[in-house]
Amino acid sequence: MTDLRQAVDDYLRLRCSLGHQMAEAAYLLPDFVTFVDGRGENTVTVAAALAWVQAREPEVVTTVSPRRITAVRGFARYLSGIDPATQVPPLGLVPYRRRRGQIFLYSDADIAAIMTAAKTTIAQPLRAATYHTLIGLLAAPGLRVGEAIKLDRDDIDWDQGVLHIRETKFGKSRLVPLAGTVMTALREYDVLRDHLMPVPKDPSFFVSLTAKRLIYASVQPLFGTLVEAVGVGADAPHRPRLHELRHTFAVRTLLHWYRTEDNVQAKIPSLSTYMGHREPACTYWYLSAAPELLALAAARRDGIRKQARP
Repeated sequence: MTDLRQAVDDYLRLRCSLGHQMAEAAYLLPDFVTFVDGRGENTVTVAAALAWVQAREPEVVTTVSPRRITAVRGFARYLSGIDPATQVPPLGLVPYRRRRGQIFLYSDADIAAIMTAAKTTIAQPLRAATYHTLIGLLAAPGLRVGEAIKLDRDDIDWDQGVLHIRETKFGKSRLVPLAGTVMTALREYDVLRDHLMPVPKDPSFFVSLTAKRLIYASVQPLFGTLVEAVGVGADAPHRPRLHELRHTFAVRTLLHWYRTEDNVQAKIPSLSTYMGHREPACTYWYLSAAPELLALAAARRDGIRKQARP
């Protein structure tokens, strides 16, 4: 273990002991240290931080790159008290771009192909089952990948068919009811995991081959490999991303409501709660995410206006 890696472990342990939520930094910073080690360096520099961000996301199209810099900045502040050679990345080095670009919407066939690839192309049985089930869980109820990874075994109410999502983004916890088919898939994985990994090192529901909790830094690249292997989104403007499974769930739900003439405006707050959004305004963004959905929303608005006219 390098001195820098030990410093990251000490930093995360200290911040967690003070009550800070460090889930994102806990998977970003080890990757940063690996990158720095690969450059033959032993401290944090602005150049190394920028090179790491650009290596992971050559063009800043999401909020992940700024969050990477934020994680490094916090660690660098801590490290500067130990190592005077440390450089703290300044604020605004990688600005947030809050404008959302076009998203990729998965079809049922896309999701089925990716899940099948996980089951048939990953050689190790437990790993194959883990990713097959994880991808299905991300697609069916639209969980954030961090929420799925963070699930512990006792977060599943098998009798009621409900997930307990604890202290996730924005510090929220919520209950997520699941369809019977999803619960059946989770139960099948639960049985297989206990058979193949009877003594795990973590209480996590999804486990890696090291008997520990999965980490995003491993999940995201493997998902990308599966997507590429089956050719999903080969002609899309950008490569389909893992978190777009969540976007697809939201758009599909809204499309169903509009097609079935439901009172969408009254139901959006419930979708916002189900997905763990900070406020309904975050859910309304999906109205512009798909041309068909935008057209349905516009038609509904025009119909309401015509009915309101004397």
